[in-house]
Order: sequence, then structure tokens, then C-alpha cells
Amino acid sequence: MKRLSVLAAVLASLATTAAAQDYPTRQVTLILPFVAGGAIDLAARIWAQKLSDRWGKPVIVENRPGAGTVIASNLVAKAAPDGHTLYVAPSALAISPTLFKKLPFDVAADFAPVARIADNPLILAVNASLPVRSIAELVQYAKERPGQLSYASSGPGSTLHLSGELLKRITGIEMAHIPYKGGPPAMNDVVAGHVQLIFADPASALAQLREGRVRALGVANDNRTPAAPEIPTLKEAGLPGFDAVAWVLIVAPAATPKAIVNKLHAELKIVAALPETREQIIKIGMVPYESPSPEELQGFLKSEIARWGKLVEQAGIAGSE
Repeated sequence: MKRLSVLAAVLASLATTAAAQDYPTRQVTLILPFVAGGAIDLAARIWAQKLSDRWGKPVIVENRPGAGTVIASNLVAKAAPDGHTLYVAPSALAISPTLFKKLPFDVAADFAPVARIADNPLILAVNASLPVRSIAELVQYAKERPGQLSYASSGPGSTLHLSGELLKRITGIEMAHIPYKGGPPAMNDVVAGHVQLIFADPASALAQLREGRVRALGVANDNRTPAAPEIPTLKEAGLPGFDAVAWVLIVAPAATPKAIVNKLHAELKIVAALPETREQIIKIGMVPYESPSPEELQGFLKSEIARWGKLVEQAGIAGSE
């Protein structure tokens, strides 16, 4: 009996390895939880094209916004674990377990991290007509008008949302949260003056900054973004306790065979190393990232659930959705 069990395990391993060698056998779909046009969407399309060129198989991006990224997350969690449906997951994946009262999936158990492909340096931007040019001026202006300011986000539980809540907590200002179904429509309303400020992804912010429609006060990363090095980090601008680095992971359903996860990881690292990939990612304002192993990313995701969860609780919005 023991010999039969060992033989079955060996045969299963050989079958999985063969499947990984043949992967992908058909179209690969990258699920994205936001509307088209934002930085993560543009980055996903860059990666999709590079992978399609390498594999000779179509790799498409499917936008599935809504429910604070839960719709897209659940779609991938319940997908066939064969590597043909992947999730372009923002930091909101780590925020969900604390923000939502009930989820149809378990973030720590139902996803297999594959690679960290980039960081998304959010830019704190204000409408150009708002008479503030620094964090100090924003804080003074807001405190003189308690409750009169509002900030836009790409939806409940997004890093744009939590960054606004962190700003409120650190500075003691009052602002109303106005959620949208993605970064571009949120930015449009800031430009129009319907909302006063936003933590925007660079693809939504940089063009508006250059046209003078919004003004940047800082970038929510540990380092300045290569696409706009003139913008100080928020820590440099006077918020030393600000820690809201946004990342982008490629994740697969948890039961995806390890051999396929490892092959995907290797392929993504090859694509990441291409000079044209780095150039394109930087051009849209994102920061390329040299990914750790899938095993290290599993630990990273768990630590991020704890880090963002603490912020959600401090902001008083745990279980509010």
C-alpha cells in the first residue's frame, strides 16, 4: 500500500511538471479590479503584451471593478487553478480582510502570490484653485474649515481611500470620503472642483499636474518617483509617520500547482528585466520591483494584511463595509 501511495505521488508530480512545461495552453486572463485607464491598468496591459509575445498565446486584461475590489478578488479565488486566470492585485487585497465584515474568500488561504511586479506611488494632489501649496498649508486650511473638505478615492478599501484616512489621523483634519469606481473618474472630479483632493495613482495625476489642473503636495512612497522626482515624499514634506506604500502583485488561485506558479514567476522576472518593460513602467509613473520568491511573497502578504489591518482599525472603519 505504501509503495502504491509513493507511486501515485510520483505520477502526480510528473503530470504536474508536464502541465507546467506545456503552460499556457490557451488564453491567459489578467483580472483587474478597477476601470481602465489607471496606472495599474496600463501596467497590466504592458505585462500582458510582453507575456503574449513570449508565449505566442493571447494574454488579455479584463476589468472587473466594483464592491471595493471584492468582485475581482472573488472571481480569481474561485477560478480554475491552472494558471490561466490570474489577478493583478493591488494593496486593497491586504486591506479587505479587516475592512469588510464578511468576505466570500480568505485572502491568506485562497491566493497563491506569484510575483510583485511594481509599486504604485500615490500622489497627494489638490485642485489647482485650492489655495494650498504644502502639507502645512493644507492642514491649516482644513482646520479652519472643519468638515468642508472632501477627498476622492477609487473605491472603499482602496489604498487611495486608506491613504486619505491615514492623512486624517496623522494631521487631525476632517474630510469626507467620496468613493468612485476607479482612479480616473475620481481624478476627473478633483479637476472639476467637485472634490478638493485625492491620493491619485501617477497615470491619473501626472498629465493633470503638467497641465496645471491639480497641484502635487507629496508622494506616498519611501522614495521619490522616477517619473516626477521634483515631488517630495510625504515624509520629506512634513509627515514622518506616513506609511502607505502601494504595491501590485500577480496572484493565482491557491490550488494552482507549484510548478506552474514557479514557471509564471520565472517568466515575469524575465519580462521585468527587459529594458523596454522598465522604461514603459516608469513612464506611466510606477516603480519596477525585483520580485522575491513566491514563498517569500506569501509571508509578505500576511504581513501586509496585518499592517493595513492596523490602519483600518485605527481609522475606525474596520468591518464598516
